[in-house]
Amino acid sequence: MRSIDPDRQSERDNYKLLTGTIIPRPIALVTTLSAGGTLNAAPFSYFNIVTADPPMISVSVQRKQGRSKDTARNALERGAFVVHIADEAYIAQVNATAAALPPEESEAALAGLTPVASECIPVPGVAEAKVRMECLLERSLPLGGTADAPAADLLIGRVVRFHIAEAIYEDGRIDAAGLGAVSRLAGQNYARIGGVFALERPE
Repeated sequence: MRSIDPDRQSERDNYKLLTGTIIPRPIALVTTLSAGGTLNAAPFSYFNIVTADPPMISVSVQRKQGRSKDTARNALERGAFVVHIADEAYIAQVNATAAALPPEESEAALAGLTPVASECIPVPGVAEAKVRMECLLERSLPLGGTADAPAADLLIGRVVRFHIAEAIYEDGRIDAAGLGAVSRLAGQNYARIGGVFALERPE
């Protein structure tokens, strides 16, 4: 096997190894609300579960030249955000929200997404998603880079409300095929859920 020292290559080269090997990655479409009331939306594949007690999820928002992106800044200011699971039915709109717009312009509007009011937080979600989770910001951690210019903001959100489409919900479980979640690979590549198999967990 090839042995590679990450300290001896560029950030971009490390990025290629990480995104090419840690696959597939679930995609979170995150909505936040700016101080001026703009609904921001952006997709993130550095996303996962933290714990179920209480339910918490993590989203890592990469910075640009040490500066926080709208999502991280808005989440910190409002103390809340909404996470949606990207699925095949609206993945083109999810992709469109990756556009680099100024803070006062809404990616949700650009992508033609439909705002829907949340029940527990002031930040709207979008109606197109089959799954959305209202989150209170539990913690925001600047990580990587340098002390003066961190590389990312790690957002830990506590889920205070789940919204699940009736068609994919049964007895507390989610129909994975019905959800049709889309995952991120490297470059411009995505993946659908393919063949599924089961293995009995050892006791």
